[in-house]
Amino acid sequence: MNRRVELLHSPAIGAAGTVIAYGHWGRPVLVFPAEAGRAHDFESWGMVDAVADLIDAGRVKVYCVDSFDAQSWSNKGAPLEERAHRHNAYESWLTDQVVPWIHGDCGGPADLLTTGCSMGAYHAANFTLKYGHLASRALCLSGNYDPSRWRGWGERGDATYFNNPMDYVPNMDGDHLNWLRSTVSLTLVCGQGMWEDTTGTLESTRAFAAVLADKGIPHELDVWGHDVAHDWPWWKRQFVHHLPRFC
Repeated sequence: MNRRVELLHSPAIGAAGTVIAYGHWGRPVLVFPAEAGRAHDFESWGMVDAVADLIDAGRVKVYCVDSFDAQSWSNKGAPLEERAHRHNAYESWLTDQVVPWIHGDCGGPADLLTTGCSMGAYHAANFTLKYGHLASRALCLSGNYDPSRWRGWGERGDATYFNNPMDYVPNMDGDHLNWLRSTVSLTLVCGQGMWEDTTGTLESTRAFAAVLADKGIPHELDVWGHDVAHDWPWWKRQFVHHLPRFC
């Protein structure tokens, strides 16, 4: 398997982040790590090996990136609006450095699929809803889609609002909503077992699906059994089950 590591500097953050690319051809898949994770986590947990047949067959190229959660959403010392502003800086790294690099690696502009587990699922969904012209499909595994509930404090402003799908999606209308309906599609996957129920993930996934349904945004809700936990072995099975459908 072709594997490459790239450090891309972000002027907005003032530091470099890591991108690890796997494969030689195929649809680009942008992978967000779980909370406060690093680009190598997906490989370390066996997720890359699990879809090695798709990578080797030239059906997908997988691009794993670092998170910025420790400085943004997971930073308990910062008020919620400040966390959201820091998340915006991370997004600028993705749109201004990472995506252009992926396009160059693919030989030109390409429609991305975003994916991630846990907080990575939030990132995948939020990125696709905000940047559907770059990534039209999201595969979200065990996500929680309401940042205002993540141990947040302080006043909520525009930065928080426009990064909270549970806030901004219900208020969408007009031409932009019609464009989203014709462009993006999200697949929301969640179990009903250990930590899926107690962390609010299952509740959030169902609520998010209902919001998307109310707005007519294409999506799938795939709820697995009561034995399915909020953990890597199950995310691996879900990833292997769904990814072949999209490449």
